[in-house]
Amino acid sequence: MEFREALRGRRMVRNYRTDPVADEVIARIVKVVHRAPSAGFSQGHRLVVVTDPATRAALAAVAEPWYLEQGFHPWISQAPVQIVLGVREASYHERYTETDKLEADGEEIPWPVPFWWFDSGALFSLLQLAAADEGLASGFYSPAPPEELAALAQIAGLPDDVAVAGVLTLGHPADDPAVPTAKPARRRRPIEDLVSWRR
Repeated sequence: MEFREALRGRRMVRNYRTDPVADEVIARIVKVVHRAPSAGFSQGHRLVVVTDPATRAALAAVAEPWYLEQGFHPWISQAPVQIVLGVREASYHERYTETDKLEADGEEIPWPVPFWWFDSGALFSLLQLAAADEGLASGFYSPAPPEELAALAQIAGLPDDVAVAGVLTLGHPADDPAVPTAKPARRRRPIEDLVSWRR
């Protein structure tokens, strides 16, 4: 699939069919972690692929109640695949205290932008495009309360030094006319509001 096709095929959904996604398809999607940006090649990404029904249900139990209260269908628990995106900040500090990355004064850079989070967002986009390339739809959730993020990390079995950026859901989209759909085209800002040129 060409990039333009994958970009057009990117679908954020709130309802999935429950049939499983083949392991080889999931493996191709998560393999993009090797191509994901990481400052200084720090490689701080950590992914946990969850297809076990009990673990998926436990993850959903943390985050889905809010969506149900807003009138959404149980899209998190329906998703046959959940990929927990973990970030190991220490990998960046370890890399940037190596000799070739130290400042002239021998100190680590001050990190005005925490690139571990920036890179996690880039990985998320790559995973979405890889899913679209496989004909799948995706969703994303990341609760705001720190205790809920900590609960997701514990359920996923992440070590203490890995924080959760969020969870990508994957599956075959359900074409259900009863499910309320967002109208992004009506809310989309004009391109001129988002992109400026200095020529």
